[in-house]
Amino acid sequence: MMGRTMGTPKPRILPWLELQLNRGQLEGVAWVNESRTRFRIPWKHGLRHDAQQEDFGIFQAWAEATGAYVPGRDKPDPPTWKRNFRSALNRKDGLRLADDRSKDPHDPHKIYEFVNSGVGDFSQPDTSPDTSGGGSTSDTQEDILDELLGNMVLAPLPDSGPPGLAVAPEPYPQPLLNPSLDNPTSFPNLEPSENPLRRLLVPGEEWEFEVTAFYRGRQVFQQTISCPGGLRLVGSEVADRTLPGWPITLPDPGASLTDKGVMSYVRHVLSRLGGGLALWRAGQQLWAQRLGQCHTYWAVSEELLPNSGNGPDGEVPKDKEGGVLDLGPFIVDLITFTEGSGRSPRYTLWFCVGEPWPQDQPWTKRLVMVKVVPTCLRALVELARAGGASSLENTVELHISNSHPLSLTSDQYKAYLKDLVEDMDFQGPGEA
Repeated sequence: MMGRTMGTPKPRILPWLELQLNRGQLEGVAWVNESRTRFRIPWKHGLRHDAQQEDFGIFQAWAEATGAYVPGRDKPDPPTWKRNFRSALNRKDGLRLADDRSKDPHDPHKIYEFVNSGVGDFSQPDTSPDTSGGGSTSDTQEDILDELLGNMVLAPLPDSGPPGLAVAPEPYPQPLLNPSLDNPTSFPNLEPSENPLRRLLVPGEEWEFEVTAFYRGRQVFQQTISCPGGLRLVGSEVADRTLPGWPITLPDPGASLTDKGVMSYVRHVLSRLGGGLALWRAGQQLWAQRLGQCHTYWAVSEELLPNSGNGPDGEVPKDKEGGVLDLGPFIVDLITFTEGSGRSPRYTLWFCVGEPWPQDQPWTKRLVMVKVVPTCLRALVELARAGGASSLENTVELHISNSHPLSLTSDQYKAYLKDLVEDMDFQGPGEA
C-alpha cells in the first residue's frame, strides 16, 4: 500500500473505498449484495485478545492513502487509524450505517450502505480540506462531534499482559491519599487531540479506591487509597507483605463494639482472612481473588446500601482471579443515562466476608461487610448527573494517577464516552 506523496491531492473516502471493495484485497472488506450498494468493514476492538494487525488493514490503507501514516517512518497506531476512518465515513451524506455488528464475539463488523443512486460519481480527487463532505453551509451537532473524534491522535495502548496478579513491586510505594482537586485544567488547555477518559484503560494507571468497613452495620473504617498492584484487605498488620497489592488492615473490633460475643466472632473472621482479599484492575476489568480461608461473596450495588434482596453476584474465587466489574457495560449504561434514558449505572462493590450473602436479611446483621468504591466511576456518574444543557460546563476529577481535573461541556463528555467505547472489548457471559 502506497502513501500519498507531497503535492498529490487527498483522495475522497467514497471512491477510494469503492476501489478497495472492487479489488477485494483487504481481508474482510467486501460487497454483501449483488447490486453493490452494501458492504462490510471488519470492526474488531483493539483490546480483544485475538486482535491482529490484519484486522486493521482497511484503516491502515486509508491512513497511508491520506498520508497520515508512512510505513517505516511513523509508529503504527491502529486505534487512531480506525477513529480517523470512522470519522471520514460519518461525515459523508451519501452513506449510512445499516447494521452495527461490532459487538459480535466471533465476527465483529459493520455493514454500510450507499444511499444515493450509485457509487460511480466519485471520480474527482479531493483538493480541498476534508470538511462535512456534504456541501452544507451549516454544521450540525453531529458534524461537530465527528470532527472532534476525527481530529484525535491518540497514543496506542501498551500491552497490558494477562489479567492475573503480578509480582509485587519492591519496595512498596507509599499510598497516595486524597489527591488534590486544586487548579482544575480547562478543556481548551488540554492537548486537543487526546481523549482524557482513555487514561482509565492505560496499563499502569492507578485507580483510586474508597474502602469502608462495617462490623454489624457500624462503620469502623474508611480510607481512600491509590497504589500500584491494587489493594489487599487483611486482618492483621503482620500479614504476608510479599503478596501483591497494598495491604489494608481492617481494625480490631474492640475499639468500636461492646458485645464481647460479637467481638469474638469478628476477630475469628479477620483471623481467617490470611493472605487477604485482593482487588486490582487489569485492562477494563476489576478482578478479585481470595488468598485466605474466609469465604467472601460480592455484588455490585448502590453506594448507600447493598441490594441484599437479589442475592450476591458471585463468590470471590480462591487461588484464581475472578472478574467483579467490567468498565465496558458501565460506560455503555452511562451513555444511555446521559441521553436521558436508563438508570444511573452502578459502580459500588460490596463484599460480605466470612458469611453467606444477607439475602432477604438486614445486611447490618452481618459481622463484616466491606464497601469499595472506584472513585473514578463515581466521578463519571456525578458528572453525568450534573449535565444538562450543552453549554453547561462541569468539572471532573478522574481520581487516577497522572490525571488532572477537567472542565467539559455535556456534549464533549458524551463524545468522549462514545469514543471510549470503541476501545473496549465486549465479551459474552462466562468469558474471561
